[in-house]
Amino acid sequence: MCRKAARVVYFDPIMKTKEEFIQVMQAGNAVQGGSIELGAPLYNGECVGEVRVRVPLRTMNRHGLIAGATGTGKTKSLQTLAEQLSLHGVPTLLMDIKGDLSGIAAPGASNEKIAARHQKLGIPFEPASLPVELLSLSGEKGARLRATISEFGPVLLGRILELNDTQQGVLALVFKYCDDNGLPLLDLKDLRRVLQFTTQEGKAEVQKQYGAVSPATVNTILRKLIEVEQQGADRFFGERSFDVNDLLAQRDGRGVVHIVRLTDIQDKPRLFSTFMLCLLAEIYATFPEVGDPEKPKLCLFIDEAHLIFDTATKPLLEQIETIIKLIRSKGVGVYFCTQDPGDVPESVLGQLGLKVQHALRAFTAKDRTTIRRTAENYPLTDFYDTETLLTSLGIGEAIVSALSEKGTPTPLAHTLMRAPVTRMDVLSPLELDGLVARSALAAKYNEVIDRDSAFELLEKRLKGEEAAPAKPDPAPKTKAPEKDTSVLEDLSRNTMVRQVGNTLMRELTRGLLGVLGVKPRRRR
Repeated sequence: MCRKAARVVYFDPIMKTKEEFIQVMQAGNAVQGGSIELGAPLYNGECVGEVRVRVPLRTMNRHGLIAGATGTGKTKSLQTLAEQLSLHGVPTLLMDIKGDLSGIAAPGASNEKIAARHQKLGIPFEPASLPVELLSLSGEKGARLRATISEFGPVLLGRILELNDTQQGVLALVFKYCDDNGLPLLDLKDLRRVLQFTTQEGKAEVQKQYGAVSPATVNTILRKLIEVEQQGADRFFGERSFDVNDLLAQRDGRGVVHIVRLTDIQDKPRLFSTFMLCLLAEIYATFPEVGDPEKPKLCLFIDEAHLIFDTATKPLLEQIETIIKLIRSKGVGVYFCTQDPGDVPESVLGQLGLKVQHALRAFTAKDRTTIRRTAENYPLTDFYDTETLLTSLGIGEAIVSALSEKGTPTPLAHTLMRAPVTRMDVLSPLELDGLVARSALAAKYNEVIDRDSAFELLEKRLKGEEAAPAKPDPAPKTKAPEKDTSVLEDLSRNTMVRQVGNTLMRELTRGLLGVLGVKPRRRR
């Protein structure tokens, strides 16, 4: 009961007429509040311009997936979603692995193909430039992203280092010792020095209060620290810590698009996954509960998402799954962009409300199996043969399935996607320099700070012990000098390092605010 069109298999339009198609699509895409228009549906190969494929803004915190083979247009779909969110006043954070998203800061240009496409869609093409902030984890241009060791906490850090239970216990002991003795852990240098201290100069003190620490265990942790340090973690840990509230900025009513330039860490997946999990945990720790607002507070887009999942350990995957489930209530949506939907674990895939699926290629038997499984993840439709459609989509076309305002899936729509209104190319080096020069975030976060922390305070304490005869009370538990105390007070005024002096907030952050040690499978 089906026939082949030029490129796509559709069910017989005699049974399902165009009028029925329009009725179903209009009813399924009816929105009472604000929405994003992605394009128009195709019926029997023709664009139905009187209907819009919409995504309600109030469901954009339900997460999403953008998938498709190389060159099918998924990055442009990511760009379009980020643009439309910005135009509706929603700030975004984009992980730019390939370095091709900086053009959002410049207006797009029309051409014959874009004009013809938008004429079919019935949507005017209005070039625009959007407010952009460039961020960096490494040496790329932009505001530097950093976090302190103390903010990570022993559990999250232990999972990143892939520590066993014994090693995890020693790491927790080190954090406890530093908390009790006013030793801020800011960077890897601090953590390394305290680990050495527990088996050397401070062995007796630590053993008396907390128990014996095995030198072999400490040496293993130190070697694992070297592994992450070789991937660039030494540049990530430290001050000034990034305040996630800075991601909520707007300019002239438009949400700021924050682009994290990651082109130089493609071969450092552990650093990337470490940063992402830390960022999600900090956002969850900081943002208040909002439920389901009229529009999201923030949307995160993770390009080349397989870099997170391919190298993540089982505990990290469970932690990511838990965070994805819970962060929705903070008004935050997370969107994964990847070539194969199978790159995203099923436990995470099941949490994604919006799916924008571009073409897949069937070159091997494994590819055909992937296509069949992908088709089964979409709602049933009377208008398309989804499995065949997946291999027949043209560039700039996608299968779209979203959530309605009631939380039910919208009708599956073979969609002709609208073109991005910003530049579909990268900024020149001169334009990048100008963007960074005007950035308030770059001026704030590119200042390198190396204050007295655990490393320096321990060295001062040891020197004080050596000069014991000149002091009436050389006991190692003496409080730090007033000068050091003021340093800690200064640290507490830093936006993210303030957890050092606040036990409650420190424990909440380390526990990922209620999800510390939670095993999602047990919860089911």
